[in-house]
Amino acid sequence: MHRQRRHFTAEQKVAILREHFLEKVPVSDLCEKHGIAVNLFYSWQRLFFENGQAAFTVNDKRRKSVLDDKDREIAELQDKLRRKHEVLSEVMEEHVRLKKALGEL
Repeated sequence: MHRQRRHFTAEQKVAILREHFLEKVPVSDLCEKHGIAVNLFYSWQRLFFENGQAAFTVNDKRRKSVLDDKDREIAELQDKLRRKHEVLSEVMEEHVRLKKALGEL
């Protein structure tokens, strides 16, 4: 008798692994309960741990993106401030030149 192959979603696989890791349900009991082979459970476990760092790097990428945005904003503000200083210097030079021309200095 040929059994139809079942497909588990990523959420279902994690839930089954969670039962073992957090609730301490024995692997053999989980496999029987969910109708999966023991070697399949261990294959999921291996993949889970091989790719587990992705759960932490998502936040790193988001944090890096936020930092990149802040760095870009800081650079823009510094450039804007530099331009204001240049304009202010030009205005002050013109002011001094006019005062000299009017004999006030």
